[in-house]
Amino acid sequence: MLNYFAIRLFGKLITITFGQPFIKTMRFRTLLFLFTGFSGAVQAQSITSEKVDFRLPVTPKYPIEVANRTFKVKVTSPYTLKTDDIIAQSKVDFQAELKNYDKVVAESEVEYKKRVANYDQDVVKAKEKYKLESEQYKNMTLLERLAVADQGKEPKLVTPTKPQYIKPSPPEYHQPDLNNYIIVDNEVLASQIAITGFSREGNYVDVTLDIKRMSFQDNAGQTFANQPTKLIVKVGGAEKINTTFFQEFKLLSSTPSNNLNKPLEEKYYLTKVINHVNAFLDDNFGLRWVNPSIKISTVKNKGKYDDLEKASIYVATNLRKLNPENAEMTAAAMTGMQKGIDIWKETLTKIDYKDKKADLNAKISAYIYFNLIRLNIALGNKKEAEKYLNDFQENIIYMDLSSDEKAELKQFENGIYKG
Repeated sequence: MLNYFAIRLFGKLITITFGQPFIKTMRFRTLLFLFTGFSGAVQAQSITSEKVDFRLPVTPKYPIEVANRTFKVKVTSPYTLKTDDIIAQSKVDFQAELKNYDKVVAESEVEYKKRVANYDQDVVKAKEKYKLESEQYKNMTLLERLAVADQGKEPKLVTPTKPQYIKPSPPEYHQPDLNNYIIVDNEVLASQIAITGFSREGNYVDVTLDIKRMSFQDNAGQTFANQPTKLIVKVGGAEKINTTFFQEFKLLSSTPSNNLNKPLEEKYYLTKVINHVNAFLDDNFGLRWVNPSIKISTVKNKGKYDDLEKASIYVATNLRKLNPENAEMTAAAMTGMQKGIDIWKETLTKIDYKDKKADLNAKISAYIYFNLIRLNIALGNKKEAEKYLNDFQENIIYMDLSSDEKAELKQFENGIYKG
């Protein structure tokens, strides 16, 4: 009914504008073509995409049940220094400087008298040298004197600066720069060891760490260093890890070690050791996650595509609900996501690849396949992603992909088949 009235309205507009003779000569199939094109444009499938950010759990090498995620740490090391020890020693050093001050002043006075005596001798020597050079200069020819003058080497009297006595300042106490010290002990080091997602309220995971003192080694003007660190980890009483880090000497600086602030360098290196141990423990036991993002596409036409739009909403919403710190919430999110996946999979069984005008045509299948491949790659399901990629390629002959889609498909092939 709508098409009938639209054609009648279009005919009246033509009649008013051009008159009846024009209508009689106009071919009907041209009118029909124009209207059909207009109707098709209204029904064109609108595919849109959104970027979805989410958190994805990473399975550790040794997964541990939630109820057993407790640990304890014991550290042995040569480090026992405390802030109070440093301040106390600085005050002792200051008292020693005060006691030695009179001696320093006396030595400075003796040194000054020596420099004064040497000064008088140096003045005599300077004058004698000037006199000798002046006589030699006078005996030169005019050309020789001009050459010497051009070089700025004519005789000059240069007398040394007369020494001035500067009495040494009395010592003043300054608080020590704590940044130049390694202020830790074994308890502090143990408190710096952590496993993400674990508490210290038990000992199911037993961590023992032995850290040796840092060693410096010079070679060809460069400084190398090591700090052997042994890590033993037991889980439920059974030893799972027994390894040693930082045994080999590695390049520390391109300058010799005597140019370095060794306590400060050792402080930095110890921080590096602790960070490495924590990362290693997290890789093997910790609750970790990555923060990927993927593109989810959907068809936005209202009505016959509502289920497909709902499928994309299911997937995008539940991706955002994934919570590595809450297993129950993550399980619920995966269940909700599966609802959207099931709609996509069912739709693929209804695709009419050979009819471009079909509601569920090759264009619809393309965006669904892209969604399924992207999603399974993001979730680490490589075999599922490969299965959908294979199905996609079986029907790709019917699809009119854009250059961007072809480039993304190429990335899928490289990552799945060659990865």
